[in-house]
Amino acid sequence: MSVDTKYWTEAHATGGGRNGLSKLKNGMLTVTMTSPKELGGSGEGHNPEELFAMGYAACYLGAMRFAAQNEKLGAVPEDATVDAHVGIGPRSDGGFGLKVKLVVEMPGVDKDVAEKIAERGHFICPYSNATQGNIEVETEVK
Repeated sequence: MSVDTKYWTEAHATGGGRNGLSKLKNGMLTVTMTSPKELGGSGEGHNPEELFAMGYAACYLGAMRFAAQNEKLGAVPEDATVDAHVGIGPRSDGGFGLKVKLVVEMPGVDKDVAEKIAERGHFICPYSNATQGNIEVETEVK
C-alpha cells in the first residue's frame, strides 16, 4: 500500500518524553506532558493518550461525515459526537499497549444507518487504518 501524502506536520518533544514538553514546530501548540497518576506520574499535565484520543475522535467524526456524504448514506447531524476512550497498560507479551473505545451518537439518525456510517467511517479514517490489526478498537453506536 502506498500513500500519496498531501500534508505533513511536525512535532518536537523535549525533556523526559512523557514528562517534558511537546510542541508543534509551527509554534501553534505547546503541551506540558506528565504521566498520569495511574502510571506513577503527577497527572498535572497531559499525556500522549489524551492527545491520541482527541485526534482519533475528531478524525473519525470527519471520516463518518465524508463517508455519509460521498456514499449517499444520509446526513450526519451537526450535533453528532464521538467520544474516544483510550486506555494504556502492560501487554501480556511485554511492553505497553493501547485499547480504544469509540462511542458514536447521531441524534435523529436511524440506528441501522448510523451503524453503517460508523462502519464506513473506519474504512476512511486514517487513525482506524493505522490501528487496524494493531490494537483493539471497539465502536459503540448509541
